[in-house]
Amino acid sequence: MTLFAGENGSGKSTLVEAIAVAAGFNAEGGSRNVTLSTRASHSPLHKHLRLVRGTRRPRTGYFLRAESFFNVATYLERLEDPGALAPYGGRSLHEQSHGESFISLLKHRFGPGGLYILDEPEAALSLGGNLALMRRMHDLVGEGSQFIVSTHSPILLGYPDAKIYVLSGAGLTATPYEETEVVALTRSFLQDRGEFLHHLFDD
Repeated sequence: MTLFAGENGSGKSTLVEAIAVAAGFNAEGGSRNVTLSTRASHSPLHKHLRLVRGTRRPRTGYFLRAESFFNVATYLERLEDPGALAPYGGRSLHEQSHGESFISLLKHRFGPGGLYILDEPEAALSLGGNLALMRRMHDLVGEGSQFIVSTHSPILLGYPDAKIYVLSGAGLTATPYEETEVVALTRSFLQDRGEFLHHLFDD
């Protein structure tokens, strides 16, 4: 489990996108079989990456981009293959809420021995959904899967024994969970919300 954290604009999504494209996934997300191209806007960073692969090839995989998952769902729905939605529970992802479709993807499409690259998956999920995601990731890691995730979620960053890297102007820094900014800010807010907001709103 490798997690990337950092402020908006720090390059988390650009980095995971480059890793995904270098690994053979579509830039807009989906499996390696998805050939969707709504708008070519991905960075050329993938051309400058060299992935180090183990001796065991992933059995399956998926690149989940929260911002373009709607486009992937539409692509799947328009395929003439009646079995295209079978790996997603057999139900159109558009007939579910954003969060439900994410959970359906995790439950039905993700499997053992896979490489899963997720870009801010918490965007569509409730707190309970984040915990369900963490549990599903835990099960799949136990079955030989690898996850590379960019996130703002202090919940997901708390995944046990994950490698956390923070992106900033200083570069890419390995950082303990307790020292990530999002965890420190969340803790400060929850410990004394009134004082936190007093300083935030103080003119």
